[in-house]
Amino acid sequence: MSGYRVLESSELSKLRDPMRDFGLDVLVGLSEKPKKLDSRYFYDEEGSRLFQSIMNCEDYYPTDSEREILENHGRSILANCASGPLNVIDLGAGDGAKTKILLSAAVQMGIDCRYVPIDISEAAVAGVTANIGAEFPGIEVDGLVCEYTDGLNWLSYQDDDRRNLLLFLGSNIGNFDKARARAFLRRQWTSLRDGDYTLIGFDLKKDIEVLLRAYNDRDRLTERFNLNLLTRINRELGGNFRTDAFRHYGTYDVFSGAMVSYLVSLEEQTVEIKSLGRSFHFEEWEPVHTEYSYKYLESDIVDLAGDTGYSIEGTYRDSARGFVDSLWRVDK
Repeated sequence: MSGYRVLESSELSKLRDPMRDFGLDVLVGLSEKPKKLDSRYFYDEEGSRLFQSIMNCEDYYPTDSEREILENHGRSILANCASGPLNVIDLGAGDGAKTKILLSAAVQMGIDCRYVPIDISEAAVAGVTANIGAEFPGIEVDGLVCEYTDGLNWLSYQDDDRRNLLLFLGSNIGNFDKARARAFLRRQWTSLRDGDYTLIGFDLKKDIEVLLRAYNDRDRLTERFNLNLLTRINRELGGNFRTDAFRHYGTYDVFSGAMVSYLVSLEEQTVEIKSLGRSFHFEEWEPVHTEYSYKYLESDIVDLAGDTGYSIEGTYRDSARGFVDSLWRVDK
């Protein structure tokens, strides 16, 4: 049986209002110097669609790299963690294309799986639950529409006999700076039980030109993805951003080891956001920070696991040795 549900605020926090949070974060971010917008708001329906296109474009290498890893090592990953029934919990599930590789291997190995995709996009969760349910009728699918932290809260209250394999693929960990990554992984550790596993994708430091092409793709999908955030503010908060008055700019910070994305104002302008009752002034060439994507050394991965309460059970690399899926065991 397959299905999904929007995780209601009553299940986690009666005070949480996503639209209020969106408006407040926009207000705070555009009032700061330098201005910023939180990357978690990229993923409305159009943003999620654009991100799926980015993952499949020629210049964006992480998708193919991780797909190669799962195709070559999926059975080994499952053999390391599945001694019985398994919950496969997919944080930021997207279209589930890569996870299908693991689920297919699980079916071939006779592993009893329950699949739990978690994504902030309802369209993404509806799509992946329908697709997985149709392709793998023997796998129970229970999708959740919520943010990562709410999904982890939900997980911490689950009580069944299945071991958990929590997937955090696609280098999503790179969207956190190093301090926030540690905090997130420790929270994840708290939500899991002793002996559970997590499989985390890490994009490694590499040729800077390869990185720049990936985040400034020739099809301009990343540009449209970033600009869509302004369109979302216009639609949901009553803004009057002109997207043609901004350009996307992605660059690499060699000191922090992060790809950094900005929206840059092409002219001096003032933007009104009606629901906030505020206007925001932009100087010509003023940047608005939208996203970090941190890259790792393999030694960083070892340190991060040890610092947050995990032991590394397996390290799986693509043939170009530019991407790693790292399997960690929860030690309590």
